[in-house]
Amino acid sequence: MMAHIGGYIDGVGDFLWLYIGVPIIVIFGLYFSIKSRFVQLRRLPKVFGVVWHMLWADHNEALGVHPMKAFFASVGGCVGIGNIVVVCTAIQIGGPGALLWLWLTALVGVLLKFAEVYLGVKFRVTNARGTYSGGPAYYLQRAFTNHWLPKLVCLFLCIYGVEILQFNIVTTSLTENFGWNHLTVIFLLLALVLWVGSGGVRRVGEFCSAIIPLFTLCFVGMGFWVLLGNIAHVPEVLGLVVKSAFTGHAAVGGFAGSSMLVAMSQGVRWGCYSGDIGIGYAAVIHSETSNKCPEKQATLIIFEIILDTLIICTTSILLTLITGVWQEPIHESMLVQTALAQYFPYMNIFMPMFLLLLGFSTIISYFCFGVKASEFLSPKYGRLLYHLYAVATLVLFSFVETSYALAVMSITGALLLIINVTGIFKLRKELSLEINGV
Repeated sequence: MMAHIGGYIDGVGDFLWLYIGVPIIVIFGLYFSIKSRFVQLRRLPKVFGVVWHMLWADHNEALGVHPMKAFFASVGGCVGIGNIVVVCTAIQIGGPGALLWLWLTALVGVLLKFAEVYLGVKFRVTNARGTYSGGPAYYLQRAFTNHWLPKLVCLFLCIYGVEILQFNIVTTSLTENFGWNHLTVIFLLLALVLWVGSGGVRRVGEFCSAIIPLFTLCFVGMGFWVLLGNIAHVPEVLGLVVKSAFTGHAAVGGFAGSSMLVAMSQGVRWGCYSGDIGIGYAAVIHSETSNKCPEKQATLIIFEIILDTLIICTTSILLTLITGVWQEPIHESMLVQTALAQYFPYMNIFMPMFLLLLGFSTIISYFCFGVKASEFLSPKYGRLLYHLYAVATLVLFSFVETSYALAVMSITGALLLIINVTGIFKLRKELSLEINGV
């Protein structure tokens, strides 16, 4: 029965992404890229200049949080288990060619995320707690005459904000690697999520600003060490990536084979999930910035995608490809760990701790924007109801296969993408797709 339901849910997710999600990202992403004359590439040096300036600039946080705290809170939702585990699902199902579609999704999709943050900051409102509220719930009111649509998006954001997939992976990893009691792990992690996540963007940003740089340096450093040790095979692997992206890949080893459409669908789908492209999540988080310039805050998104997709996701996938573990019948959560274990000791201890920190940073970041979405739906009871819903859902999905959690996140993400990007396109005249530095 459960297998039948799971297959149906997977089929819905596949349909939404293959026939609606992928065309939306490609068409609208290319539209904004061409309209801006590929500003994400043309003004790339200015992007790094803005990031550097924001990093050291003093901001009055009397209203809102420091721009970089908002940035790290947003990055915390992107840089997580999805970069190590979920993107490997794209390779296991779509083959090596999925990596190229992941890159293309980042290239054109970054402006969709830039646009949502720009609109989020531009149309945000002040709230009773002395900070800002913004995101799809606010700018979609200007895009659509239907007042129920922003509320529907908030409902989807509440569902998407409970990160059942990464909670499942973290609790399972700790239980299986360290032999800890499953229920104890669930409730301890749940308590931490409720405490940190309820502290808002400021507390989440402080936590993520300590974790993300440390993880990035360690993980990317190890990945580059492995890739440099196999530098002679890198051109061959990259050639396989390009070829498979347009021709598919035949069955080999434990890999069942795939077509070009499957590779494209997997690359775009999990590129959107990993980078939170077009979902609306980043707009909610970045809207709390004390920065009053929408363009400058949105510019941080380009650096966010570079860090998330082009550096960390690419490192994960190349590790699995160059070591050959992608062909083996290994669970996606173990692919990167298996690849690194060929070169580094104690990965059975190191990777679970990595997954704990990364998964936790993503869970609390998502929880944070879910709370804000619930408050939009019901200012009086939204927070309480969302806490109850989050507790029940996280505990429930801790005892099911990760594929079910993956399917729920996939379908919800696709629905959010469809509505949000449509609204962004309708508000295109409100956008400034230019980066002028500091």
